[in-house]
Amino acid sequence: MLENSAANARHTVTTVFDPQRASEADWANFLTYWRVRATEDFPGDPIAPDADTRHNVLRFNPLYEFHRVLAVGAHGEFIGSLSASFRREGTPEHEAFAPFLETWGGVLRPHRRQGVASALLRALLELMEARGKTVATIKTHLPEGHAFLQAVGATQKHRSIENRMYLADLDWRELARWQADGFAPAHGLRAEVHAGRVPMERLATLMAPLSVLLSDAPTTLLDRPPLRYELEDFPHWYADMDRRGGEHFLVLLLDGDEVVAVCEASWNRQFPDRMHQRLTAVDRRWRGKGLAKGVKAAMLQLVHERHPEVTLAYTHNAEVNAPMLSINHRLGYTEYRRDGFYQLGTETLRAYLRGREVRP
Repeated sequence: MLENSAANARHTVTTVFDPQRASEADWANFLTYWRVRATEDFPGDPIAPDADTRHNVLRFNPLYEFHRVLAVGAHGEFIGSLSASFRREGTPEHEAFAPFLETWGGVLRPHRRQGVASALLRALLELMEARGKTVATIKTHLPEGHAFLQAVGATQKHRSIENRMYLADLDWRELARWQADGFAPAHGLRAEVHAGRVPMERLATLMAPLSVLLSDAPTTLLDRPPLRYELEDFPHWYADMDRRGGEHFLVLLLDGDEVVAVCEASWNRQFPDRMHQRLTAVDRRWRGKGLAKGVKAAMLQLVHERHPEVTLAYTHNAEVNAPMLSINHRLGYTEYRRDGFYQLGTETLRAYLRGREVRP
């Protein structure tokens, strides 16, 4: 179901998209818009099937609420969007998350510079005021996205690099040496490897130590709540993998029962030629011993053995994370794109939108 409102910025109409109440015509309009946006913003990358996009939008998230606003063109078509997510009240550590909201969106190229984005920002401001949010975080990799956010007055707080690597270029003998060094008995560590799924009872014991390692990841100047692994995420993620086909990989090195190094990856059957290299982290006390290289090498070998069809790996690294960028460069990863993370508050939004109001 769509609820329309007239925005001040050049009379652009915006509408709240409620996925649970939307008609089939609304869904067709939304999915058409989403495909075009994906093609414009990520040219050359595979696009998820409409059924998966619809499933993901409809799926209930026990930790986060989602709010979606769409801009409507002259003929009823969707021409822009703004989505936001924020922590549900009553969830773990809600108070630490309460001020923050993550948002993303854009405007189709033919409709830019016509006040559409400003209309969507007005909807964002109304949402932030209604829900008591004071910090919005927005990510962009497009030059026009950077230019727009800077014009709004948002501050860039963090930069991340998406790196990609072709497995055909890997030196497997060198990787074997990395793994042998990282897993050497002299370290006194125990390896634990999971392929496909990690049992839920084991995941429950890993949430706290993995959160400690994740929270040590550099995020430059971002104001943010604690970075956490959340057990509530996994049943839904695993159910999605069961439905579409996919695997979760986890390689750990442990000192007794303490996790000192981790490497995590995932594979999606719908895009069988690629794997997503997720978190790689080492406890500060164990750095400089080749453990990061060891778990990364073990992960690549594991995925290659189970899925020889994988030809491409991609990962994201903080621009300031020089040690991990160095390891990835030695593996053969090269920069594909950069993301800028911007933050702005309600006062900045109000000031920008005051200058964009349509006056009689």
